[in-house]
Amino acid sequence: MRRFDRSVKSEMIPAKLPVVYSANYVRYTVGILSVVYLFNLTDRQILAILMQPIKQEMLLSDTELGFLGGIAFAIFYSVLGLPIARLADKHSRVNILTICLVLWSVMTAFCGLAQNFWQLLAARIGVGVGEAGGSPPSHSLIADYVPVENRSTALGIFAIGVPLGLLSGYLLGGWIEQYYGWRVAFLALGLPGVALAMIVRYSLDEPQRGHSQGGVKVQMETPPIMEVVRHMWRVPTFWHLSLATALQAFATYSIYQWMPSFLARSYHMQSGEIGLWLSLVIGVGGLIGTFFGGLLADLFSRRDMRWLMWVPAISILLTAPFCVGVYLSDGPVWSLIFLFFPMILVNTWLGPGFAVTQTLAPVRMRVMASALLLFVLNIIGLGLGPQAVGIMSDLLAPAYGQESLRYALLISSLFYLWSAYHFWKASATLREDLKQAIE
Repeated sequence: MRRFDRSVKSEMIPAKLPVVYSANYVRYTVGILSVVYLFNLTDRQILAILMQPIKQEMLLSDTELGFLGGIAFAIFYSVLGLPIARLADKHSRVNILTICLVLWSVMTAFCGLAQNFWQLLAARIGVGVGEAGGSPPSHSLIADYVPVENRSTALGIFAIGVPLGLLSGYLLGGWIEQYYGWRVAFLALGLPGVALAMIVRYSLDEPQRGHSQGGVKVQMETPPIMEVVRHMWRVPTFWHLSLATALQAFATYSIYQWMPSFLARSYHMQSGEIGLWLSLVIGVGGLIGTFFGGLLADLFSRRDMRWLMWVPAISILLTAPFCVGVYLSDGPVWSLIFLFFPMILVNTWLGPGFAVTQTLAPVRMRVMASALLLFVLNIIGLGLGPQAVGIMSDLLAPAYGQESLRYALLISSLFYLWSAYHFWKASATLREDLKQAIE
């Protein structure tokens, strides 16, 4: 496959003439970065399906398991994402992504070698540190390869890694654990990432900053972290978008973390059955929502840019009523049917949300802007969401017994309404903020 096309023979090209990438190479790049994101989510999510055998072998409490999958991971993943993103704004994004992919893949494999809680915790922290450098450099690379009018679709395709990663984490993790044990599952899903890192390193180019905008002039000095924070927080659209994504993540990560336990406690389903159905419902539903969310946002935004935020606002608003069916159904069949629709709707924000962030940010701040969005999202969503549901479940247990988790999850779904409000508020300032960013 040709990496790029040139309009004249190479010996006639001045040294500084910008590279013109072929459409096939741009598609290849988006595809490879999407696969990297799939590995990111698989290695992150696999712990959820393996918690029960780990609990039994290491005699861990639910509090310790929750710490491994929630706050400890989220803190390192979110906080370290900012300095790693600054490095990627200053140096080669391809190299940063390669190093981080190797790190989180190796540390995922090390989880399978852990002999106690502290070793497993150290390995999980390593996974979080590596994954902190996964998404922001990828977002920036895609923004430099793909022009603004197609950026939501491209980032929507990239974000398909989320549902596919969840699908593979549930399905492959559960299947491998059933036949070979949880340690082999960590090794089998971690080590292939090292090979993928070599493909990234030797097949992807580092494009010129602002390449998709005609090689715009950019500030050569990478701004400090706090300068990026101050700049982006002065953009009303961005902070409404950050709050909106964080609030939906509060409820969505609660589903990812606690749905297996809910199905087991309330409907007495077996772990293999749970892994199979959740991989289909969450994976396929998320795949549909992620792809069509980006596609519809790009299509409608050609008439009015506010559709970039209206699409997720409407989708997230419709999610809450379906959650009532998920948690108040009498049996698992209807609960899983109702769950399929929220998994479509809640993923529609990914493409347009990331695209708006990349467009609002100055070229030299793009990686940092993406990391800042993910910082807010993961501290509130990944860190606090599952933990809050666990606390609410314990508080409701005296009144509802083993059904307390059902009502804790139902309460968490109210955050979708709050999230939709902030998506709507983001649409109100979007056109003016985009105009200023482009100027």
